Amino acid sequence: MPMADKNDRRKWLAFAILSLGMLMIVLDVTIVNVALPSIKQDLGFGDASLAWVVNAYLLVFGGFLLLGGRLGDLFGYRKLFLIGIVIFTCASLACGLSNSQLFLVAARTIQGLGGSLVSAVGFSLVMTMFTKAEERAKAMGFFGFIAAGGGSIGVLLGGTLTSILNWHWIFFVNVPIGIAVIFLGRMLLPEGSSQSVHRHLDIYGAITITAALMLAIYSIINGNQAGWMSLQTVGLLAGAIVLVGLFIHIERHSHAPLMPMHIFGLRNLATANLVAVLWAAGMFSWFFLSALYLQLVLRYSPLQVGLAFLPANLIMAVFSVGLSAKLVMRFGIKTPLALGLLLAAFGLALFARAPVNGSLLLDVMPSMILLGVGAGMAFNPMLLAAMNDAKPHESGLASGMVNTSFMMGGALGLAVLASIAAFQTSSLLSSGVAAVSALNGGYHVAFLLGTILAAIAAVISFLALRVQFNPKNAAHDAH
Repeated sequence: MPMADKNDRRKWLAFAILSLGMLMIVLDVTIVNVALPSIKQDLGFGDASLAWVVNAYLLVFGGFLLLGGRLGDLFGYRKLFLIGIVIFTCASLACGLSNSQLFLVAARTIQGLGGSLVSAVGFSLVMTMFTKAEERAKAMGFFGFIAAGGGSIGVLLGGTLTSILNWHWIFFVNVPIGIAVIFLGRMLLPEGSSQSVHRHLDIYGAITITAALMLAIYSIINGNQAGWMSLQTVGLLAGAIVLVGLFIHIERHSHAPLMPMHIFGLRNLATANLVAVLWAAGMFSWFFLSALYLQLVLRYSPLQVGLAFLPANLIMAVFSVGLSAKLVMRFGIKTPLALGLLLAAFGLALFARAPVNGSLLLDVMPSMILLGVGAGMAFNPMLLAAMNDAKPHESGLASGMVNTSFMMGGALGLAVLASIAAFQTSSLLSSGVAAVSALNGGYHVAFLLGTILAAIAAVISFLALRVQFNPKNAAHDAH
């Protein structure tokens, strides 16, 4: 028994190191947003060029998720995770040392590649490390909290570091953390080698799907600026569709495909990916638009915005780390996922009526609490649904797919909802409505659409997930 206790302690310590690495990646997306005004002033960015500090990261991050997951299946999850952390840490140091626009954007591009590799294999390592259903549900719940709550922690940390020190430190802070994760990860993380018969990498498939994703992401993140019906946006999306078609053709004829076509027939995985797209669109509208509501309508400082998100983060943590796993073990994945998404939809609906002179206690906290409970309940079963049906040697691909779905859903949802909010604000301004009221009116429409998306995700998860799912089925050995 003492040996079992020692092994358990080692396993959970390894999981803590893995979680720290994943948190570093998730934080980086939003920690930068808070510091953008300081970066703009210091390095002389224009409005259009400043967007590339964020877009360069997102473009490469989203583009390489599927490839990163498959590389993990072929060559080992620990190896890919540590390579990703090394790339991310070195690029973070380069970002912090940047003294020109070009240098910073180039370093952010490399950072996106490192982040993509880490994210793509993170869930697979969890599946490898935890083979007992209860342990796996608990670990995936904590990972869900990192994915859902890490972004708002980034706002708080970014505001603090930028205010007390300067913007360079939002990148420097990654360096000692990354070094610790590399050093301890080499000692503690399991190799997680797959059982894949083929070690052959489908080069043509990898190139076409990565290019398709990068074209699609670029067209989405620039859609508002270029115009959704512009030649650029339509042409890039058409190019992405053509590349996806070419990718499917390549996969059908490859003897060792990057993405075996049968994976689309896995019902829980397909449902989880669709739910991820819809829920990410709703969640991104909550996170970014509520932050704008707090800053531009209620006139909160960046630090106050971060503190306003704190209750939702704490609730999310409690549900993700403890209660969500118990709910999954008791009720399976369907009921907690559908109920969590429904509660989140109610939280977004409350934001859709938040007034111009809103109160933190009456108009912000109820929404934050509902969204914290909903996200905390929903993430764990959504991730388990995505990973449960995949074969052990395809778990990296499944992980990459759900990450990609979440990323694409969030990027597309935010771009479209922000565009609709801006259009509504312009309409209200032209009809003589006061500026702040017009801004808030735009946010209301976006929150209402986010509510509908989250509600649709709840219905789909309840109707489409396999009824016979039992958490004990997840106890098969990931090796």
